[in-house]
Parts: sequence; C-alpha cells; structure tokens
Amino acid sequence: MRMGLYVGLDIGTTSTKVFAYDEQGNIRGSGQSGYSLLVPEPGRAEQRPDDIVRAVTEAFRLAKIASGAKAGDIAAVGVSTAMHSLMAVDGDGHPLTPLVTWADNRSAPQIGELKRRGLDQRLYELTGTPVHPMSPLGKLLWWRENQPEMFAKAAKFISIKEYVFHRFFGTYALDISLAAATGLLRVEGDDWCEEALEIAGVGRERLGELMPVTQVLRGMRPEAAERCGLLPETPWIVGGSDGALANIGSGAADYRSTAVTIGTSGAVRRFAPKPVTDPQGRTFCYAFGQDRWLIGGPTNNGGIALRWFKEQFMPPEPPAGAGSGAGLPAQDRRQHRGRQRSGPVRTQAAPSVSRGSFDELIEQALSVPPGAEGLLFLPYLSGERAPHWDPSARGVFAGAGLHHERRHFARAVLEGVLLAVDSVTSALAELAGPPERLLASGGFAASPGWTGLLADISGVRIDVPDTYEASARGAAILAMLGMGAITSLDELGGELPILRSHLPDERRRAVYERVKPVFRRLYDRLEPVFPELAALQTAPDAQRPARG
Repeated sequence: MRMGLYVGLDIGTTSTKVFAYDEQGNIRGSGQSGYSLLVPEPGRAEQRPDDIVRAVTEAFRLAKIASGAKAGDIAAVGVSTAMHSLMAVDGDGHPLTPLVTWADNRSAPQIGELKRRGLDQRLYELTGTPVHPMSPLGKLLWWRENQPEMFAKAAKFISIKEYVFHRFFGTYALDISLAAATGLLRVEGDDWCEEALEIAGVGRERLGELMPVTQVLRGMRPEAAERCGLLPETPWIVGGSDGALANIGSGAADYRSTAVTIGTSGAVRRFAPKPVTDPQGRTFCYAFGQDRWLIGGPTNNGGIALRWFKEQFMPPEPPAGAGSGAGLPAQDRRQHRGRQRSGPVRTQAAPSVSRGSFDELIEQALSVPPGAEGLLFLPYLSGERAPHWDPSARGVFAGAGLHHERRHFARAVLEGVLLAVDSVTSALAELAGPPERLLASGGFAASPGWTGLLADISGVRIDVPDTYEASARGAAILAMLGMGAITSLDELGGELPILRSHLPDERRRAVYERVKPVFRRLYDRLEPVFPELAALQTAPDAQRPARG
C-alpha cells in the first residue's frame, strides 16, 4: 500500500535534515547529514557547495531507511533553505566561488560605503532587507571590487537552493521567499528592484528564475533521483526560506502569532498581511506570497555563543590512558587533541544546539540568581544583525567581580543570548503590537530551562509546540499545499498541540526589567569602540602573534 509521504528538506547552515510526514503531519522517518563552515580568515564564513549536495542525498538515504518507505511512497518534496547565501557559477553551472553564507562579514567596507552615501534607508524601504554584510547585495559589491575578473566571468549568482535545483533538475529555481532576503527584490515581492540591481552591477539575467513558493518542479535527473532514493517523476515544491517555514511549521502561519527560533543563530518573526517596514530600520520585511509578508529580525548569536563558552571554558576532561595525550609536552597535547590550527583554513563542525549539548552549562547557569549577580554579557561574538545591524559589534563581559564564578559567566551567556532576542521582540512589538505569546522552535526549544528563562526575560508566555524541526515541517506543509492535499496553510500550519508552556515569574521578571536598560545602554556606549576592536582582530598576518 502506498504511504503517501510528504518530505520536508531543510538545508541549514550546519546540516541538512530530511523529515518524512504522513498526510496527518506525523513524522514517519528522518535523516540528517552535517558539513563544516570554513573560516579562512576572520570575518569570512564559507562552505563547499558540493558538500551540501552530498549531505542532501545522504539525509534522504537515512530518512528513507528510517521510514521504511519505497521510492514510490513519496508524494512530494518541499524545500526549506537558510537565507542570504550566494555563490558564482559559470555557464555550465560549475562553481567559481565557495558558497558565502549569511555569517560572512567581508563586505562590511562596501556596506559602510552605502551607508556613508545615505543609501541604506532607501534600499531598505525599497527591498525590505536591511543593508548589512549578510545580504547577497553586499557579497556582490565585494566580488565586483575585489575579484573583478571572476565577477565579469560569472554567468549566474545563486543561492545554495538554486545550486541544488540545478544539479537535480537543470534549472535555477528561486522562490520569492528566498529572493526577498537578497536585498535585490522589491518589498512588494513582485519583481527585482532595478535600483538595487544597478548598485550591485548585475542584470536580472544573471540571477535565478523567480517562482512562487508552491511552484512544482518535475523531471528530476535520473542519477540524482537514484542517489536520493526517489523516482525521477517525484514532484518537488520550490518551497521557501527557513525562517518563513519555521513560522508555518511551528503553528505561527497566521497574523497574530510570533515565533522565536534559536539554533546556531536566532530570530523573531511574525506574518503580516501587507509590507511593514521600520522607520529606524531595525527589522526585515520579506515577501512570502500567499498574502503574507514575514517581518522580524535575526540575531547572529544563538547556540553558537553557548557552544563557544562551553568549548573555551568547560572543556571535557580527557580520558585516562591511551588516546588522551597524557604524558605529552603541552604543545604536543594541543596537537594531539586537534586544537592547533595547522593550515590557513579553519573549519567549524556543525554545532548541535539541543538539550543534550548544553545540559551541564544550563544546569550551572540556573544555579545562579537572575541577572548573574551583576554580570552581563553582550553576545556579539560574530557581529550582530537585528536590531543594531552592526558587523563590528563584539562579545563583551561587563561587571565581573571577584565573587563571580564560572557558573555566573555561564548564566550571563545564557541571559545575553536571550536579552539580544528580546531586543528584537521589543522592536517588532513597536511595529506590529505586543505578542500574546511566543512560539518556541529550534534546538533551544528542547530545553525547559532555556525556554523558561525566555518567559522571564520577555514577560510573555512561551509555548513549545509539538515539533522541534519547524522549518522541515513547514516545507512539508508547502508540499501538501502545492500538490492540493490541503487547501490553505491553516490546515496544518495552524494551532499545534503544545508540549509545555512557561509563564513569567514576576519576581524574576522584575530583575530583568532592571537588567534590560543596562544591557541596551552598554551596547550604546561601546558602539563607537567596536570598529576599533574589529580592526585589531583583522590585523595583517605579520602583526598577529604566532600560534602554538
């Protein structure tokens, strides 16, 4: 008997996940395959596009095994992809560059020049995308200035989704939802923005083919279908951005619900029935289609900040005996453990932002009173996006005293990440009204301690829906919509069963109401210093101390 499974494919920053759902939205099987983030020098964040294509096929293989499905059981595939990635390809679709991700800040000088020319607010109002190095607009400007020969040679500038579609179908399909985050699409979502294209120095023929989020692709290349365990005639729905689909997948498809996702990074988002831009430029406004615009803001530093603290200040104890490096000189032990960088390119393995990853850190943090007894952390380890849009921002501990222990620093990191998220929530509330509740998704939703802390900081009820992989679920829902299995997003993108809820504790909330203005003023006071700190971190190689 044919199962009729709808697959959600979620191509993320650090891994690709495939979830197979039945027509009632129940998970029947899943698969995941990770890849590294390449950091050839400070400010850069790249990936090998073919690593991601391989991860897609591997995740499909694992999901098929887990579900017990046959190739003919797959009714359709919907695709979710992380926003803001860009790469250049030649006329045959071969990469001319690595995939440059949202976390790459190399175009900060070009973005700064746009701001000096007073073009940032105008471009934001035209496109709904804040002018920031995350956007493909900045990446194009950097390539044009720094790699003019490659820029002239490139036939197309595409996202990872388009690269996968070209490998699988021979087409550069680009959904409106993903295009809306490039800084090159009109905020109305109906066409490319000619003024932005002129500034970037590209014509529309060098970009992907715009399609609605429910567009159906057919005719998968047989060899690609075989690697994925699918039939060539299996329909694929172009899908949307991971942010928009996380809202749909977490039950926030309406205009009233606000979703908070924290994984490697974080975001606060809600849908609106029309474009909503911020006079202060703090939030994004991305067209989605289906009479919806996604408004909100992303933060750079979610679980990645916890991972940094855990790795640097809570290292695992080496096991005794063979394999530990015990008895070696200090330098040899570092090499033995793989901590010494031996080449020009560093890699960052896929972080697992889940309860199990950070149990000890969260346990230590929650043993400390709210506010970490006066210790604050600005979590801007990789710059910041909303609401400041400041690529020069850096991480800062403030208020440290002799009475503070490691657990206080752990609490400050946990609170700092959530205070940054709350800054976005507050900006969004000014534009669209205060939220009645926040729907939590992403890896942090698996931790009651973390989601409960967000309730205290935000002062809003936190609901954790019965799904953690919201983007994949949203992609599967779009697949159902594209194939006519459902007639509206509300059928499965509406209210979900709630696993647990957290109400703010009034005493703890009162503490955070005192902390919040200090946290915000701390950024304001340090903002003029951040560019100088960033410049010190990007000093020429000759000025850097030798490693090891």
